[in-house]
Amino acid sequence: MSTVQIGIEGMTCANCTARVERALRKAPGVAEVTVNLATERATIHYDPTLTSPTAMAERIDEAGYQPIVDEATLSIGGMTCANCSARVERALSKRPGVLEANVNLATERATVRYLPATVSTGDLSRVVREAGYEVLEAAGDGEAQDSERAARERALRSLRRDLIVAASFATPLVVLTMLHMFVPAADRWIMATVGMRGFVLLSFALATVVQFGPGRRFYRPGWKSLRAGSPDMNSLVMIGTSAAYGYSLVATFLPRVLPAGTVNVYYEASAAIITLILLGKVLEAVAKGRTSEAIRKLMGLQAKTARVVRDGNEIEIPVGEVRPGDAVLVRPGEKIPVDGRVLSGQSFVDESMITGEPVPVRKRPGDEVVGATMNTSGAFRFEATRIGADTVLSQIIRMVEEAQGSKPRIQQLADRVVTVFVPIVMAIAAVTFVTWLALGPEPALTFALVNTVAVLIIACPCAMGLATPTSIMVGTGKGAEMGVLFRKGDALQSLREVKVIAFDKTGTLTEGRPTLTDLHLVGHGDRAELLRLIASAEAQSEHPIAEAIVRAARSEGLDLAEPQRFEARAGFGIEATIEGRRIQVGAERFMVQLGIDASSTRDAAATLADAGKTPLYAAVDGELVALVAVADPIKASTPGAVRALHELGFDVAMITGDARRTADAIARQLGIDHVEAEVLPDGKVDAVKHLQAGGAKVAFVGDGINDAPALAQADVGLAIGTGTDIAIEAADVVLMAGDLRGVPNAVALSKATLANIRQNLFWAFVYNAVLIPVAAGALYPAFGVLLSPILAAAAMGLSSIFVLTNALRLRRFTPPMDAPTMAQVPRADPAVAAA
Repeated sequence: MSTVQIGIEGMTCANCTARVERALRKAPGVAEVTVNLATERATIHYDPTLTSPTAMAERIDEAGYQPIVDEATLSIGGMTCANCSARVERALSKRPGVLEANVNLATERATVRYLPATVSTGDLSRVVREAGYEVLEAAGDGEAQDSERAARERALRSLRRDLIVAASFATPLVVLTMLHMFVPAADRWIMATVGMRGFVLLSFALATVVQFGPGRRFYRPGWKSLRAGSPDMNSLVMIGTSAAYGYSLVATFLPRVLPAGTVNVYYEASAAIITLILLGKVLEAVAKGRTSEAIRKLMGLQAKTARVVRDGNEIEIPVGEVRPGDAVLVRPGEKIPVDGRVLSGQSFVDESMITGEPVPVRKRPGDEVVGATMNTSGAFRFEATRIGADTVLSQIIRMVEEAQGSKPRIQQLADRVVTVFVPIVMAIAAVTFVTWLALGPEPALTFALVNTVAVLIIACPCAMGLATPTSIMVGTGKGAEMGVLFRKGDALQSLREVKVIAFDKTGTLTEGRPTLTDLHLVGHGDRAELLRLIASAEAQSEHPIAEAIVRAARSEGLDLAEPQRFEARAGFGIEATIEGRRIQVGAERFMVQLGIDASSTRDAAATLADAGKTPLYAAVDGELVALVAVADPIKASTPGAVRALHELGFDVAMITGDARRTADAIARQLGIDHVEAEVLPDGKVDAVKHLQAGGAKVAFVGDGINDAPALAQADVGLAIGTGTDIAIEAADVVLMAGDLRGVPNAVALSKATLANIRQNLFWAFVYNAVLIPVAAGALYPAFGVLLSPILAAAAMGLSSIFVLTNALRLRRFTPPMDAPTMAQVPRADPAVAAA
């Protein structure tokens, strides 16, 4: 299966997204489709052997909308024959997101039509280079979003232009009509100057410009969706304004066909409705642009150029032309262009945009550096290892975009309503017309027309379509700023429903770097010699406890021996042969398994365990010789994070391989509610299942590598990111820094986002449920109140703006804990850079 994203122009409401989804699902080989109104993108998972991005783009066009497609021209060097051009053409055509590629050997140019939401010009350049040819003119990866942004800016400019035209003609029309109706002196002046016939013809001329000028944008998509049996907001506006304008046209030129007393014109209503709806659309487009601000800020962090060494020369090139293996030079105060490994030199790098930690990190040869972070002092050279879409920043952007484009379960209700919403509104409008025509006061036809138009205009599927995706966009963007990456939009809802949060202990609650605290000898022996033998055996193990013992031995200057044999027994311990002696080190259960009596040290082990230390037993040639204790310091952020989670109403659990006594001691120290102790490495999944057995939803927090199965089993998996290793497939949420304060902050953001979505959906549903009956005339029998179509148009525009404005409030979300956050634009300290 492949995945492609397509930007789409022309969608105005939730009915539009539903229509595009239906059109794409009909394509052979399409497994899953998500169309997001806020991001104006379709995400499609498909079988490339059965369909293609080109076919899907055509289906979007057939549905009445415009796929955002761009064209790039690449100048290619190294092609010598038709086989070369064919090879480049095949390589480009196979790239997901490429619609068409033509390579001309004579001009040495490739012309590529592609989907900018899926592929960038930098990606295209890399495809050509991987095929073995040189790209002489290349653009950078930062252009991946440029075409979509340009398309949205063009659409906004077009909307503004239409609004200016509509307002220029509708405003004098409405003003003249109001003066004619409510100001006697003005009415007399109009009658004396142009007369009633002249006034009606002037109104006709002004309204016609608005109806078929700016109003034309509603006709094409509205008529197309109406013919397809899937009417949308454009259809409602088209029918409503055409009814008012058409009735006025008949009253102007064929008045005798209308019943006596019903010859009235409503030119000002049709013109004002179009103008107000356009105003609402302009404000909506501006607000929608602000919802994606987090992505723009992240993309703005990318460096534009890189200084590389090629053929012994130092040259500055666009960052999109950097290749893996290039030697890249970085000076003080410069951004690191791509990910890599330091070759020479040293410096301090501000990695706050990745980890949230404000203190610069020292970098020496062999250390990894991350693209878009800031070099504060010193110059160094590094080897480019990850470029383009593989860099950490690109992964972060991709995660945020995927989360913003996904649909949480709460959206399903809105989707079900939207599929029938517009047809129901049209049915209500028809019933309104017939009812007023049959039962209304005279002139009944006038009342029927006005109220039918009001019903058609006030109905707003836009608000329902925007209610969820705008909140998801702002919420996930805010999370990215906080160093909390929601990999799936549904994780926002799932995290809100969790009752128990379980933590892996080592490396999550603790620093993950244990230290040797005690070495009690059993009987007589040489302490240094025993420590040397134990450390020599443990040196072959990658377990953090083994590393602690080895570090302690080396810190005492002991020379470790090479084992003749080594065996690790997962969850129990290790066994090795050192200088002909059999060394066995592990937990008490290991000693029991070996048949070694450890009862003499039971009290001492209990005392160590009660202090939160992990006791281990060491045996030499089958005889117990020492009791070793190792402690893993608790992270400074852990106690506060556990308290915050309790305040938020969660039960907190700990899953650890430690002995029960040690685990209970740590749990008492932190105030943890449930402990799953003595869990073997492959038993974490069962531990999570045990916590889920009562029906409660469980979130599991681990390091995302060895905890992957437990992260996948949990209802929500939260992975502790390690800065450079954030592409953790098993997790739903990635905490960029190792700071556990990100957990309560993620939960609080989840609750705030879900509350915001519910507010939006409540407003969208209540608005339509209350105001459609009012527009139909429900208040007229009791209060004599009718809703003007002009006011209906204003209310319709305000409903979408209200939803968007409410979603934007999430940008002011304040996390409950003051945790490190991703800096938006990291800058070097001028004083440090100068030094």
